[in-house]
Amino acid sequence: MQDLHTLIEQSLSQLGYELVDLEISNRGKLLRVFIDKQNPADIKDSVNIDDCVLVSNQLGNLLAVEHEIDYDRLEVSSPGTDRVLKKEADFLRFIGERAAIKLRVGIKDQGANATETTLPRKTFLGFIKGVEDGHLLLEFEGVVYKMALSNIDKARLNPVF
Repeated sequence: MQDLHTLIEQSLSQLGYELVDLEISNRGKLLRVFIDKQNPADIKDSVNIDDCVLVSNQLGNLLAVEHEIDYDRLEVSSPGTDRVLKKEADFLRFIGERAAIKLRVGIKDQGANATETTLPRKTFLGFIKGVEDGHLLLEFEGVVYKMALSNIDKARLNPVF
């Protein structure tokens, strides 16, 4: 899996795209690749159908050459407005945006209604304030929480419209 991830990531980088996420399902027969532009001109400069076709053709040719990669279907798409956040660079890129975060191990709730007996909190919906020493700074209910990036199980943008 890591070799496939690296192979796809390098190929996309050469085309000016970044690999946001890679999903393998249906017993390895379906490859789903989510892409974004490496250097978008502005917030409206998002992935379109032409980008997906270009990447799909490139990856189709690349994977045809790599004989040990067996798949039946390749899907390439934009990450959407609720895109996954995985890398530190993702969190830095979206400072100021709202995100839904789920932690592997809960952290102490520092909210106004928290007491000494309040269970550790694992889910947050707040605004990304930055990244500091391998920790995400997230404002949730008026409090800035510091959570280790390595403790984040899932993170997605949750835009406000």
